[in-house]
Amino acid sequence: MSLAPQDPTGAQTLEQLARARNYNRWLTDRLQRWVGRRVLEIGAGLGSMSEFILDRERVVLSDTDPYYLGRLGDRFAARSNVRIAELRLPGVDGSIAAERLDTVICLNVLEHVPDDGASLAAMRTLLQDGGRLVLLVPSLPSIYGTLDEALGHVRRYTPAELRRKFRDAGFHLVHLEDFNLAGVPGWWFTGRVLKRRLIPSGSLGLYDALVPLFRLERFLPPPWRVGQSLIAVGERAA
Repeated sequence: MSLAPQDPTGAQTLEQLARARNYNRWLTDRLQRWVGRRVLEIGAGLGSMSEFILDRERVVLSDTDPYYLGRLGDRFAARSNVRIAELRLPGVDGSIAAERLDTVICLNVLEHVPDDGASLAAMRTLLQDGGRLVLLVPSLPSIYGTLDEALGHVRRYTPAELRRKFRDAGFHLVHLEDFNLAGVPGWWFTGRVLKRRLIPSGSLGLYDALVPLFRLERFLPPPWRVGQSLIAVGERAA
């Protein structure tokens, strides 16, 4: 009997986002310079981002849902450099820590976790000294709405909050930037005005087609450089 996802709304959203190839490439391009050779991805889901790091020496793809672990195994387990593993933070798997990881990637996961501080501290223990955590979380608490509720988001972050939590978890924050200005009005309108609980597929398709234009946001001056998400990179100090 085939497994069903534990969160059907989240799974449907991930299926939609997996088809947003331009967005996935845009995000990956923004993160690549921080990604090393021995990488753990936490909450890999359907592997939409995982496919862009398969050239690394070692790739560990983790999730908590057996449905996603099965999908990841079907897609990637035949590759000799890839391992599929269950990981439930803030618990720490010693066999994953033994992988000598220089990078942990955690994209759109931390906002689901009630005790995000403990989870950040657990991620630190999985890294070698000098290793990096590459994190993407939703930004702007003011746009929190029904989309966030449906996806199980506990919070959206501010830069100040993220700086503090990185510091408390033992990371040295080396990079923090806003990402995806163009996504802000659509997320606000869909979740706060229309009160929908799923991203409209037609709107997502149009958005993905316009990503080449949205990439120009990096040239905006700081007062305008806000985003639907925050990218944060922290290093584990010795």
